[in-house]
Amino acid sequence: MRLLAIDCAASLCAACVYDADAGKELAREVRDLGKGHAEHLMDVIETALRGSGIGYRDLGAVAVSIGPGSFTGLRVGVSTARGLALALKIPAIGVTTLEALAAEGASAFPGRPVLAALDAGREEFHAALYDKMLAKTYGPSVATVSELVAMAIVAEAVLVGTAAPRIAAAAGRPFDTGPIAATADIATYARLASAKKPGEKPKPLYLRGADAKPQAGFILPRQDKGNEL
Repeated sequence: MRLLAIDCAASLCAACVYDADAGKELAREVRDLGKGHAEHLMDVIETALRGSGIGYRDLGAVAVSIGPGSFTGLRVGVSTARGLALALKIPAIGVTTLEALAAEGASAFPGRPVLAALDAGREEFHAALYDKMLAKTYGPSVATVSELVAMAIVAEAVLVGTAAPRIAAAAGRPFDTGPIAATADIATYARLASAKKPGEKPKPLYLRGADAKPQAGFILPRQDKGNEL
């Protein structure tokens, strides 16, 4: 089966075509955009497909990073994956950024628990803990740095994700560390998705609401009809 994986969870806009039967990546396109995923994603996908030498109709599934991550980027990636899956009549498979990062940490340090944590701002962290078999034992959830320090020490975990340096600094001791990044390599998403059974349609994993809120100054006051003239 050939699988298309896409990731818009962080600053990268990435896609790759993966041969699940051979266990290898056929082609990729990765652009570090920061913003503007919606304008570039389809071109990124088509560049990866051209590089692989196959077309949309040759795909057997679409994988997508579902977060936690950028609120807008996740919506772009997930809606695109679901739209392609619907049009091509193939499954869409979601993979969290935390499990993808944890898989890379486990690859670097086999047989060890992994704590994946992302700095979400406002002294909050999005995190999940995985045992030595990569089975999830905590999260994904919002946690404080002190909670993550306690988890990391008790589990003797490998740290991955953007929060890894902060956890180590707060603990006052070194930890084995995997990728210190906001998202995993695009091929990791493809590999993990190829091992999953298709289930529910993927949806963005939001652990807190969007930062954008309506401004109170633009809300018109309600008029009491009883006082109308």
